[in-house]
Amino acid sequence: MKALMKTTKSIKPAEVEKKWHLIDAENLVVGRVASIIANILRGKHKPSFTPHVDCGDHVVVINAGKVKFTGRKLDQKIYYKHTGYPGGLKETTAGKILEGRFPERVLEKAIERMIPRGPLGRDQMRALHLYNGAEHPHAGQAPEPLDVASMNRKNKVGA
Repeated sequence: MKALMKTTKSIKPAEVEKKWHLIDAENLVVGRVASIIANILRGKHKPSFTPHVDCGDHVVVINAGKVKFTGRKLDQKIYYKHTGYPGGLKETTAGKILEGRFPERVLEKAIERMIPRGPLGRDQMRALHLYNGAEHPHAGQAPEPLDVASMNRKNKVGA
């Protein structure tokens, strides 16, 4: 009867093979590219996905500050942070962050909020490498370029 039993094999951390992917985020919509990157960081694109193991790949994102928002989100989307003091709730718009000193934080926060919280999520976020410009220091890892724009068109209804 053992031949008829179906079991799911969980991958062990030592068996994980991590690849490197390169994504050019210029003129891509924030939420759509963030969901694709979050799935790659978690490892959900692999058939050996195991929820409790960091089986995701490394992702290098260039031109992270040149992402786009749809609609009027550039002016209407508000990011909040708290200083820790009473009445210390601060807010800023997405447009101000993109024009500011660290525009890649918009994409970083979008991806971070799609990754589970806790030690596993922190390990998966360490595999994310965001750069504002077109250059990155990970050429030695030979990251393979991903065409995220075609992935978005493929998944859209009516495209």
